[in-house]
Amino acid sequence: MKRNRLISAVCVLSLALSLCAGGCSEKKEEAASDIKTETQKVKKAEKEDINSVHLRDKDTLYADDDETSVVTMYLTVSRGNASENTDHSWSEINSYSVEDYENMGVDRYQVAGLLQVGDENGPTSGNVGYAEEVPNATVQIRGQTSSSNAQKNYKIELKKNKGTWRGQRVINLNKHQGEGMRFRNKMAYDLIKGIPQMMGLRTQFVHLYVKDNTDGSSDAFQDYGLYTQVEQLNKTALKTHGLDSKGQLYKVDFFEFYREEDVIKTTDDPGYNQEVFEERLEIKGDSDHTKLIHMLDAVNDYSIPINQVLEQYFDEENIVYWMAFQILTGNVDTQSRNMYLYSPQNSDTWYFIDWDNDGFFMRSEYGLRGWSDQGSWECGISNYWGNVLFQRCLKSDSFRKELDKAIIEMKDYLSEERLSTMISQYENVVRPYLYSMPDQMNAPLTQSQYDTVAAGIPEEVEKNYELYLESLEKPQPFYIGTPAIQDNALNLNWDVSYDFDAEDITYTVELATDYQFQNVIFRQEGVAVPEVQTSVPAAGQYFVRVRATDSSGKTQDAFDYYATDNGKNYGMKCFYVTADQRIEEDIYEKN
Repeated sequence: MKRNRLISAVCVLSLALSLCAGGCSEKKEEAASDIKTETQKVKKAEKEDINSVHLRDKDTLYADDDETSVVTMYLTVSRGNASENTDHSWSEINSYSVEDYENMGVDRYQVAGLLQVGDENGPTSGNVGYAEEVPNATVQIRGQTSSSNAQKNYKIELKKNKGTWRGQRVINLNKHQGEGMRFRNKMAYDLIKGIPQMMGLRTQFVHLYVKDNTDGSSDAFQDYGLYTQVEQLNKTALKTHGLDSKGQLYKVDFFEFYREEDVIKTTDDPGYNQEVFEERLEIKGDSDHTKLIHMLDAVNDYSIPINQVLEQYFDEENIVYWMAFQILTGNVDTQSRNMYLYSPQNSDTWYFIDWDNDGFFMRSEYGLRGWSDQGSWECGISNYWGNVLFQRCLKSDSFRKELDKAIIEMKDYLSEERLSTMISQYENVVRPYLYSMPDQMNAPLTQSQYDTVAAGIPEEVEKNYELYLESLEKPQPFYIGTPAIQDNALNLNWDVSYDFDAEDITYTVELATDYQFQNVIFRQEGVAVPEVQTSVPAAGQYFVRVRATDSSGKTQDAFDYYATDNGKNYGMKCFYVTADQRIEEDIYEKN
């Protein structure tokens, strides 16, 4: 009985606790529901579209840059082996130009090299090559036109697992024998560091010593003078600069963005020829050319507005700042080469990256040396008119407005004060090397001329700006066609010019037996159509010159020029009439 009462009591207590718990729980839930959850609002950046990303360099790479320091390098060269093409003498390396190698039909010779870095007393611990005695690199000449110079440029490539220098295995040493200042390329990249819209490369002055063991054993390092090291733009450099090393990267050798279906093909196309392809674009990244072809198809499809092409395939900011820099610094050899094209792996956007600034601020030096270059149409926007991409861009009012904004901003940055300060600092480094052996033997300027050119460089920005403004007012350059003999008459023809203000354009055509046009045998002014006929001259050499004039009286030369030992003679084409009345064009091949 007691047991039953106990069980009943326990049950009653359990029920009571259960009811209490349920009630308490409900009350807690009711209380919790009365408390409102508050969220602290934060501002989130908009998610970027990979195709809308602007090109930006990695500023921290330059944080410790000493722009006027000189690094001393010691290079011991020796014969290697035939399988690596290093079984050659140092004399052979320095004897042949790129043209020689092409004529011989062989790759550039190399030698084995031991690269060591240190100071003027010798290699130092902690640097590549210290205390080593066997080769850690290969060495060959580099460059195209410069390979014919007495003082060569060198490409030193450290072997895998043999260390790096500042994270680089490829070390390019440039003498810059053709330009009198010997600091222009470095100055250009040092300036680019301060332009957020452009990507640069790391540079360093280098004092090089070489010991030649290829023909016997030498016990002394020979002084090779001052060089400028420029970072090699390759997959390693892309990664170092915070870009996509898996993307497409092309070095533009001679390419005006025409489709060129017979050359620009994918690698699986039966007609693909990599050697011919790389005469236009050297492949430095991914070898899938599909994306490149899609871009070129759009650029050459005039049914697609250029603004749409720019939005889909390019970063307009990147193009206008790149072009503004070249225009204001007079670096004119950038119409169809001396640049890199880069596109991240998963992006459709292409970017221009600066390369090779030997022509940077050369106007005053060319004038002093009596060399004809950077004249006529090679200034302002007309310099880029022969490139189909740039021409289509420049025909766009909105693009020209953006370019003008970039040029104004760039002009302020390239102030005379900034340039004068930099030049003074570089002079203090360069002159002691340049005017002592071995560099003194090949210095293109006297010390007095050096002073004159250095003083004139800061003023070139204003001159280049004035030429830019003039180029907007002139008709644009055009190409002269190959003359032809038809129906017993000599047909002279050319492409039409273009005027931004849509003014009427007429042409003056001249035919002469000399490039100075002292003996003119035919001349016609006010020609409204791009073609004239004259009688067939006797067999011999002839020059045809065509100039365009708009309604305002502004004139422009043709793209064509005749090259002599003193430089370019603009606006003319040279050809021959043979004894059997055939036309042979005199073609100038630009190196």
